[in-house]
Amino acid sequence: MLALDAARYGDRDLSARVSAVPVEGEPAVRWGVDWATGSDVDARFRCALTGHTGRVWAVATGVVDGCPVAVTGSDDGTVRVWDLTTGRPVGEPLTGHTSRVLAVATGVVDGRPVAVTGSGDKTVRVWDLTTGRPVGEPLTGHTDSVRAVATGVVDGRPVAVTGSDDRTVRVWGLTTGRGEPLTGHTDSVWAVATGVVDGRPVAVTGSADGEVRVWDLTTGRQVGPGLVFPAAVRAVAVAPDGRLVVGFGWEVSVLTRC
Repeated sequence: MLALDAARYGDRDLSARVSAVPVEGEPAVRWGVDWATGSDVDARFRCALTGHTGRVWAVATGVVDGCPVAVTGSDDGTVRVWDLTTGRPVGEPLTGHTSRVLAVATGVVDGRPVAVTGSGDKTVRVWDLTTGRPVGEPLTGHTDSVRAVATGVVDGRPVAVTGSDDRTVRVWGLTTGRGEPLTGHTDSVWAVATGVVDGRPVAVTGSADGEVRVWDLTTGRQVGPGLVFPAAVRAVAVAPDGRLVVGFGWEVSVLTRC
């Protein structure tokens, strides 16, 4: 902490000397503080992407024409694409949603990069990130706000998995525009992730009532019983080795297997 405070005041030499002082009974420090600020990120590492006129609810990353991009969704009802190399917007805002954009994911359809977005207007939209145009009509079926989106591949076909305040999960074929509901949650679905377990594509969903469910995306059936956590589940992820990561309340848990 002393080394950190010294760095915050700009005295790097003092910070280095403090870090180098041995502490009895403790191993030698392997890391030192290079720089730090008291209340903000160092300006050299800050690149503000400005343009939205409301709160930003969702962010995803992807690659368009070989360039890394970020895709963001906002209270202002727009989706924006940003060049992460320059920090500049790519094209005009993507408009079409009639309410705040709450969820964003990226994927590939027919070899073209796309963004999939969910909104308070109860729809899911697919956008061609190369042209900035919508792909097909809005995907409809949810009866309340769409809070979470993830993309994946099932039997070689690109899909999107969405979670909604209507307590359902839907799996959409991104080439067909059709969606099937997965039912079982008893509260709003706030988190969705996709992955592969034992060679089979799965979706993991978390809800406001603290329950996590795992779904086999090939059959549309739930895998095993639901997992119950002591607080609302706002984030889930599937590790490459099949472990499940769950964010709930102020905690994160890692489960050995799905």
